[in-house]
Amino acid sequence: MAVVFSSLWELVVPFTRDTESLKAALVQTECHDRTDLGLALQGARQVLLDEWGSSMPAQVILVTDGALGGWRGGEEVAGGPRLHAVCLHPTAPSLGPLGRLAQRTGGRLFLPEGGLVSVRSVQQAFLSLAQAQYAPFHGVLRCGQLWSSVSLCPPPERQDFGWPTIQVCGFLGLQQVANPPTLSRHLVLPAASEEALERRGGPSDEEEDGDEGRQPSFCVLLHGSLKVEGMVALCRLGPEWYGMLYSWADSKKKSNLMLSTFEPGLDAVPWLGPLNRLGPQALLGAGQEEACQPPPTRDRHSYAHSSSVVWIRQSDLQADVQKILRHARKLPEKTANFYKELNRLRRAALSLGFHELLEGMATILERECTLLPGSAHPDAALQLSHASACLRGCRDYTAALAPLRTKFSSAQD
Repeated sequence: MAVVFSSLWELVVPFTRDTESLKAALVQTECHDRTDLGLALQGARQVLLDEWGSSMPAQVILVTDGALGGWRGGEEVAGGPRLHAVCLHPTAPSLGPLGRLAQRTGGRLFLPEGGLVSVRSVQQAFLSLAQAQYAPFHGVLRCGQLWSSVSLCPPPERQDFGWPTIQVCGFLGLQQVANPPTLSRHLVLPAASEEALERRGGPSDEEEDGDEGRQPSFCVLLHGSLKVEGMVALCRLGPEWYGMLYSWADSKKKSNLMLSTFEPGLDAVPWLGPLNRLGPQALLGAGQEEACQPPPTRDRHSYAHSSSVVWIRQSDLQADVQKILRHARKLPEKTANFYKELNRLRRAALSLGFHELLEGMATILERECTLLPGSAHPDAALQLSHASACLRGCRDYTAALAPLRTKFSSAQD
């Protein structure tokens, strides 16, 4: 992504992996009237918010000549992305405010070396930024005698993740682990080992990709096993620091091996007890089961509830509406299920003040009533019309919609 700014900000290139389009757009950048750094920060934050939301970590690189415009420091970056500033004017009086601005967001200020602006010194400044913030993490995933070179994306903080070996300690079922609190999450990718790179002798990129696809990898084996068995691998990341490896799918067709790191300490997952005391039950000898009891653990708390409704994504709301329609098309056999799901959606909509949803649902039920085939049961049309009228009528949260009593329902009873 590339954003230019003066008295206004403009998105020149949206988020892309095409570096050539970024280079071409930056070459054609023109100078405008003045600098407004505060507006630029707001613009970058808005673009990130529109594209990725507020929960996705992001980094912004500010390339500037040191001019601040009317900005003198404020709250524009509070809760925003991490900001790194590259100032091409190493003696500008604004270095202090720029450095504090970057530090407040967890970033750094980078300057050309030697106090001189040249192509080489500017290249070195950006190289220092890339090495400090965008260098990939390469380590070893090990389980017994099996091991594989891996890389983590996004790379963990160097000061936090100083151990290069991810040691698998054992395996647990998904139900045992549930949804533990985690510190960070990383995509685990197989990487070529240094010995393999030396043996290749510098082939082309296409040859490297082909060789990697034909080489057996413990990382791929572990991912497939965890996915099929429905388990997670408990792994040690450092002294008294653990995490878990598991298969995570972002769609029905594609899944990835993920690493979630726990908070440092042995009691990071309260319902499992001290992690260093876990072990396979099969290793216990005869008569030792009673002597080696699991440590006492606290109950696992959960926010899960059968009546909870989450509409963070559009697909969640669409799924709830479609579920009601599936029951509506099977009336009167599914009358109880139909009104149960309809009351669930109605209570959630009233709690959120989402009255437009009730009107829309009533319209959908009316349309379903007109689309009923001639062979449909007469009670189906009566129940759909009754439910539609009730959705437009009473707005009392405590009142539940009940099925309409008809001669057909009385006969069925």
